[in-house]
Amino acid sequence: MANRSALVDAYIAEFPPATQTLLNQLRNIILDSAPDIEELISYKMPAYKRKGLIAWYAAYSKHIGLYPTASGIETFKAEFAGYKWAKGSVQFPHNKPLPLELIKRIIAFKINENQGKHSKKGS
Repeated sequence: MANRSALVDAYIAEFPPATQTLLNQLRNIILDSAPDIEELISYKMPAYKRKGLIAWYAAYSKHIGLYPTASGIETFKAEFAGYKWAKGSVQFPHNKPLPLELIKRIIAFKINENQGKHSKKGS
């Protein structure tokens, strides 16, 4: 079962209800992606680990930033039309629905990437 953190609950509770809804959608996508995912606060943001870092996210006044590291951005950057993005981050504006399927694929990619790195270390 995914580990739900009271610290992340408190982080989400700091924002207006509409932002909380988006943050909870993002959180649930990540927590549902793997049964043994670890949820924590890192760099004052919710963060997720499973055999290595998967992603962070943070809420701002006009967007939610997702930080799936450089590899997560590089792999999906062609699908970020309409979003601001940089080497390690993408911004999802509050006035648009979250691209849930894209986020699921980014998280799945990061989990598989970490699994591959973990497997190589073990061999």
